[in-house]
This record gives sequence, C-alpha cells and structure tokens, in this order.
Amino acid sequence: MTSQPPIPDSLQKPLSRSLLLLRLGIFVVLLMWTLDKFVNPAHASKVLNNFYGIDWLTHNLSYIVGSLELLLILAFVVGLWRRWTYAIVLIIHAFSTFSPYKQYMAPFDHLLFFTAWPMLAACLALYWLREWDTLCTIPQKTKTTVTSQN
Repeated sequence: MTSQPPIPDSLQKPLSRSLLLLRLGIFVVLLMWTLDKFVNPAHASKVLNNFYGIDWLTHNLSYIVGSLELLLILAFVVGLWRRWTYAIVLIIHAFSTFSPYKQYMAPFDHLLFFTAWPMLAACLALYWLREWDTLCTIPQKTKTTVTSQN
C-alpha cells in the first residue's frame, strides 16, 4: 500500500468523517441483505433466482453464503484489507445493480431498483478514496523501505 498523498489539514477531518459515513451506510444495506439469508432463506433464494438467474441457493447454502458474506462485510466495516474488501463489495454491488437490467426498462414499475445507483457510486468513491478512509478502522501495515547508508 502506498503512503497517502498529502491533503490539506482543513480537509482531513471532513474527508475521514464522510468516508466513515459512506462505509457505515453501505454496511447497513449489505447487513440487511446478509441477514435476509439467515432470517428468510426462501426470500433470498427467490430474489437470487428471479433477478440474477441463480437457482441453486438452498436453505443450507443460503446459510453458508450468508456466513461468508457476513465475514466480508464485517471486515469491510472495520476497514480491514481495504484494497480487497472494498473491491469485492464494489464488484458484488455492481453485479447486483447491473443484473436486473430488465427492471430499468420499465422504470416507473420498479423505482426501488434505482436506489442501487447512488450506492454503487458510494462504493466506487469509497474504493477510490480507501487510502484516506482511516477513521474507526483497524490500522493497516504499511510497507517500509530500508535505505542503506554508506
């Protein structure tokens, strides 16, 4: 991970707070969809089948997928392995945004699908700005270079 480019002191606090709020907002949405796999696996299976063409999600697999998803979003919300967790969250949400493309063809019958777009923008912004997203995160190891002095 590269070191953070300098940003003005006047921007550091508002930027870190904004990135924290983006991360928490994305987490809340993903948490609800993750919990759905545990609380109502039949609904999760129906959603995946109807909108994404995934018809193999049984109750047991729903628990496994939900468990893996929960681990991912917990790592995401604490800022662990930001390059990877933020990218995976972005890819998963991009897939869930683009897959139901047919719903966008009748926009006034499916208005709620359009709420995925601002969240996708938030995921992308958070990924791009991940090096500055340090408020309430688990500290990351930074690569240090050793210089020899002769």
